[in-house]
Amino acid sequence: MVLLQIAEPGVNPAGPSERKLALGIDLGTTNSLVAHVDGGSVSVLADDEGLACLPSVVHFGAEAVLVGKPAEALAVSSPRDTIASSKRYLGRDAAEFAGSKYPELQEDPLAFVTSRGSVTPVEVAAEILQTLRRRAEQTLTRRVEGAVITVPAYFDDSQRLATRQAAELSGLNVLRLLNEPTAAAVAYGLDSREEGVVAVYDLGGGTFDISILRLERGVFEVLATGGDTSLGGDDFDERIVALVCEERELSDLDHSQARRLLQLAREAKEGLTEADEVTLYLDSVAADTAPVVVSRQQFNSLCEDLILRSLEACRRCLADAGVAEVDQVVLVGGSTRMPVIAQAVGDLFARQPLDTIDPDQVVAMGAARQADLLVGNRDAEDLLLLDVIPLSLGVETYGGLVERIVPRNTTIPVARAQEFTTARDGQTGLVVHVVQGERERVVDCRSLARFELGGIPPMVAGAARIEVTFQVDADGLLEVTAREATTNATAHVVVRPAFGLADEDIAAMLRASYEHAGDDMRARQLAEALVEAEQLIAGIETALAKDGDLLDGDEREYLNAAVARLVAASEGSDIEQLREAVDATGQASETLAARRMDRSIKTALGGVSIDILAGESPS
Repeated sequence: MVLLQIAEPGVNPAGPSERKLALGIDLGTTNSLVAHVDGGSVSVLADDEGLACLPSVVHFGAEAVLVGKPAEALAVSSPRDTIASSKRYLGRDAAEFAGSKYPELQEDPLAFVTSRGSVTPVEVAAEILQTLRRRAEQTLTRRVEGAVITVPAYFDDSQRLATRQAAELSGLNVLRLLNEPTAAAVAYGLDSREEGVVAVYDLGGGTFDISILRLERGVFEVLATGGDTSLGGDDFDERIVALVCEERELSDLDHSQARRLLQLAREAKEGLTEADEVTLYLDSVAADTAPVVVSRQQFNSLCEDLILRSLEACRRCLADAGVAEVDQVVLVGGSTRMPVIAQAVGDLFARQPLDTIDPDQVVAMGAARQADLLVGNRDAEDLLLLDVIPLSLGVETYGGLVERIVPRNTTIPVARAQEFTTARDGQTGLVVHVVQGERERVVDCRSLARFELGGIPPMVAGAARIEVTFQVDADGLLEVTAREATTNATAHVVVRPAFGLADEDIAAMLRASYEHAGDDMRARQLAEALVEAEQLIAGIETALAKDGDLLDGDEREYLNAAVARLVAASEGSDIEQLREAVDATGQASETLAARRMDRSIKTALGGVSIDILAGESPS
């Protein structure tokens, strides 16, 4: 077997044997963390004050940018310049936040208005990631090779791309974006070595994710994911805010008052984790306002619909996964500390949820273990997390177009096959060109390999059957095989699609596919119309050469004129004009096609008696 390995010049794919430093980063809506593997254990890195959680808050003041606790301290006094929960805005449009009271938003592109000017959500995330990177470098005094950054499972392509862009701005090399629930499963799989079906219930500050995974002999397979990108601990805080505003008739609060009230509500929610009731003192929100007492039972009732939303998402995810029950349930996210959450989730799955790892830290810890493996620090007992195809894989088809066989984000290992045929009469071989990318034309994609399949019996165009199979194993090794059905002739090639392709290259290719989606689709439509026109012209020329005598002079001149108009249209770029010319030429050739059919039938029936045609046996 010939192995084609794509690698950058001068780079040794094996790498040095020295253990490299890689980070696992949980970029959270409310808090963010960074962890790394030291020896065989995972450590979550703390700041100078011993705090592991970095509040995902950034203050963009006129003189300085502050991140974390210092920024959070200014949230009340300077709400316009202090951005919190910005993760919700990553990769989104301003129209999705119409009516948002805080923070002040700028449209096109979506940005926060601060004393330092407009700041995009990507720039806010970059400040948080940069702070975590510096924390790691200062604590460990080593160069960071890369990081695995976690994202909600429901993040779409634009949100994931925005996360990558933030990492680039922060100076981080992104090894992989990993779904938060999957990262938690990695952490628990390594520590407990359990097998079976696992549900990961992840309720963070701003997003909710549910994943159903199968764990077998150290191998994780994601069966299904679901969730709600607009449901999180912040929504539970808002219920307390609404209660207070209703009971004390508070309205028209300014930014500072609203932020202070939200902070009090969050403290009350956290207090109800241990206490049966809490008291909110509102002097800092509105003078001469009486306190409000909130009981745990009252809070649970206020939030019942939010909990039911998460449970309904869990039921849908179970149905998508095709499983009736799970063996384990993992709770992730600080919001799962609410007793009502653990009780509701345990009742739904009929299992006592696992909480042996800090729910705030478990995601970062799982990401750190994956990062450690991805930089080459492989130990004897490695856990294998099934990866996904980062970019679509396919082959070149007639007209320079790409036919995708394995779409991006397909879980590996995977095997996919598709049947193709020949484009020319008498064609006895073909070149299989394997490409990678999201664009519609081969010239805009990455070429991986070419190999030739010979031994195809001479047939008319379209009669041959060639099956092309793509197989990607768990290590990302791609084998492409082409087999002709009649002779069983086979050819194949093996390639590593990920070699020589950095994460920023993937991001750039995805970005280009979004930016040029309209142009690419028009180019594909034009190319397909040109192929149809070329095949129609070739078919008519062949028919005229063989049976041109079936048309009289005027009929032949009419058909030739239609063909000439089609040839002229093929030289332009007007898709509609080309399609109209194809239709007109097809109609003009109907007379010839019908007479050829009649001649074929007469030839086939020549010498056959009437009795046989009538079904009678000859005497």
